Amino acid sequence: MSYNEKKVTIDLGGNLAPIELSTGKLAKQADGSVVLKQGATMLLATVVSSRDAKEGVDFLPLSVDYQEKYASTGRIPGGFLRREARLSDYEVLISRLVDRALRPLFPETYHADVQVMISLISADKDIMPDALAGLAASAAIAVSDIPFNGPISEVRVAKIDGQLVINPKLSELANATLEFMVAGSAQDIVMVEGEAHEISEAEMVEAIAFAHEAIKKQVAAQVELANLVGSNTKREFDHEPSNPELREAIFASTYDKVYAIAASASAKHDRSEKFKEIFEEFKTAFGEEVDDETKFLLKKYFHDVQYDAVRNLVLDEGKRLDGRDVRTVRPIWSEVDYLPAAHGSAVFTRGETQSLTSVTLGAKDDEQMIDGAFINGYNKFLLHYNFPGFSTGEVRPNRGAGRREIGHGNLALRSLKQVLPADSENPYTIRVVSDILESNGSSSMATVCAGTLALLDAGVKLKAPVSGIAMGLITDEKSGKYAILSDILGDEDHLGDMDFKVTGTEKGIVACQMDLKINGLKWEVLTQALDQAKEARLHILEEMKKTISAPREDFKPHAPRIISLTIDKEFIGAVIGPGGKIIQEMQRETGATISIEEVDNKGIVQVFADNKDAIDAAVTRIKNIVARPEVGETYEGKVKSIMPFGAFVEIMPGKDGLLHISEIDWKRYETMDGIFKEGDMVTVKLLDVDKQGKMKLSRKALLPRPPREDKPKQENKPATETPNTEAPQA
Repeated sequence: MSYNEKKVTIDLGGNLAPIELSTGKLAKQADGSVVLKQGATMLLATVVSSRDAKEGVDFLPLSVDYQEKYASTGRIPGGFLRREARLSDYEVLISRLVDRALRPLFPETYHADVQVMISLISADKDIMPDALAGLAASAAIAVSDIPFNGPISEVRVAKIDGQLVINPKLSELANATLEFMVAGSAQDIVMVEGEAHEISEAEMVEAIAFAHEAIKKQVAAQVELANLVGSNTKREFDHEPSNPELREAIFASTYDKVYAIAASASAKHDRSEKFKEIFEEFKTAFGEEVDDETKFLLKKYFHDVQYDAVRNLVLDEGKRLDGRDVRTVRPIWSEVDYLPAAHGSAVFTRGETQSLTSVTLGAKDDEQMIDGAFINGYNKFLLHYNFPGFSTGEVRPNRGAGRREIGHGNLALRSLKQVLPADSENPYTIRVVSDILESNGSSSMATVCAGTLALLDAGVKLKAPVSGIAMGLITDEKSGKYAILSDILGDEDHLGDMDFKVTGTEKGIVACQMDLKINGLKWEVLTQALDQAKEARLHILEEMKKTISAPREDFKPHAPRIISLTIDKEFIGAVIGPGGKIIQEMQRETGATISIEEVDNKGIVQVFADNKDAIDAAVTRIKNIVARPEVGETYEGKVKSIMPFGAFVEIMPGKDGLLHISEIDWKRYETMDGIFKEGDMVTVKLLDVDKQGKMKLSRKALLPRPPREDKPKQENKPATETPNTEAPQA
């Protein structure tokens, strides 16, 4: 079988390998498919879209799945099944990045199901595939006939050694002071997400502008590939019915009423009920027999009424749904140490958004194991975000963390990670859990604030407190009016043009996440939004300081303690023991948790327990194992075995010496029978260690030497005659 492959190449300069986009060879039954290749890294991106929209659907049903094949890095998956399973959190986060970049560029009235799949099929372990996934996905759409107002692309921009770099290698990121994923079209930025080391607002704008230049090159290459394929003609669609007369009627009847409710500064649920009453009142004029198309259009047009009324209220009067002006942050209250049994806890409430956050301190064994195809290792800082239905007054099944929860939690994690103490100063595994109890706008930013307070309450020595704010935008293209909103409500997020979350300390920005719903954001508007965000962020920090301004001097009394010991590499095996026997025995007998790893040719031992006695007992035993016996020192030893010529006594764990029968006592023993039995404790002195490391012990040397006994005196006896042996004289 032959194929007609088309290729284009993108050269981003620097030390980056060129990027090759090709189509026409693989997955030809998809509406669009592209293979992206850079070095040894290859991504296969496909897109398929239904021809027709489902009945009653008034949104874009877009699904994006990014998956890494383990074979791409020459690995076999773990687990019982030994196959790729559900998407990991890492894969979900990349899927979300691509989704957020693509979604705003589809036509507003296109409602057919769209499925984008991106697979990592080969990997260079130093080329990060997440920075290429958006490019591959957009290219697949570009060569299809699916309507799309792109192309778009994504790049990673980082500042390394003071220089901005596009798509740095994985090995270079450790030295980065900022790292953002930026997505956009040839004209505009549509998405930004990343983290930084307390950078200024100007530095962030500079990085985004630098990224946009690289995006433009990648967009141009996609246009070139689409021209080679001849896919400039897109399919026609008609997914949304219309009725101009009905639209005019509903606007005439309800707009003023909706505007009045919007301007009444009522609470979320009250406002929602009043809007519903207006809608139901208008709907009754149509009677009970209303066809499905009319029902669909009634809901759509009433939504348009709300959309226009809320936006005009802001643009014309500078007034918002809850009565605030555009810069005011909602009232804040917070409390720490709310959960007496937790290692740290806080409640943070801003308006109608509330987070209850806890901190748990764990040992090294509590670290999260990351077993991905591209990223694997261990993670000692965890942040989990939960969003139950009751937080918005809804009935919703609890099916675990979804993509939204994973994404919101990751933004908070990025923010707090920047201010954690260095690993050398923090031996703990830390888990932060944010449970959202109320939600009306920016619960992820409430998580950042509550997380900071809970960590300070736990005694974690943060470099600085962090707060977060969500900024919104209302624009009118015709008049050129715009309004930047601080601390947006849920309705303002839904009806607005931007959701821009910024977190930071007093010194600068540590993380951000921006999504745009409009085509284009002027640089001066972005700069103004960042400056306004800084003002709000600093205000929130001041409110948080009223509750707690610095880490507690010590951990809670019930919080666990960790002692770290450094031992010589040669003793690692002795501490662990054959098959882990020694370390398991110590843990069982002391109640402490003990972990050990080799770092820089040294053994790093961590002893973890929630009481001092357990730690002291474990530390003493470890020190005994690693101690070097000293000649002349006295030891309390245990009899391990008995031989005819003496006993072997363990004076330190794993260190036996010979107590010869002649060194047991000053008196002489002819046999070892009855002197000791195995397990007896005996105090001995180390006399000598020979060249082979064999130890000579003595008990006798510690016993007082008995006095020397005098020999008994002989009695005086009468002298006896000595026989005369001489011969008699003649």
